[in-house]
Amino acid sequence: MAQANNARPLSPHLAIWRWGPAMVVSILHRAAGNGLAFGGIALLLWWLGALASGPAAYQTFLHWIWTAEPGNSLQTVTTLLGKLVLVGLSWAFFQHMSSGIRHFFLDVGAGYELEANTRWSLVTLVSGVVLTALFWALLLLR
Repeated sequence: MAQANNARPLSPHLAIWRWGPAMVVSILHRAAGNGLAFGGIALLLWWLGALASGPAAYQTFLHWIWTAEPGNSLQTVTTLLGKLVLVGLSWAFFQHMSSGIRHFFLDVGAGYELEANTRWSLVTLVSGVVLTALFWALLLLR
């Protein structure tokens, strides 16, 4: 029986690859897109349904998502979760948008060098967080 050649290359998988910013941005791009598709559409449909159902239904939506009635602990918890979901969806939007802009330049043929790819991947990660913080600062401080 012939012995196996130990010098054969290993099949690439996540335990072998060294993680880098480009891999993180690629995975976050997919996760943000899925989050926007599923979580965003559910919240949008709920909001549109409440908007179409009249002022009382819209006020109920706002109480569950944004402003709780004093003394109602369940609504207090859901407003905290609602705000967390809204911040998460806005981060997903800005992260997905920043990654999409990066992919646009990659499709043109720019930024494939390792240093440039790493630099623009880091800029993409930081810009998602910074744009989310600016968005919420402008929204809450107006």
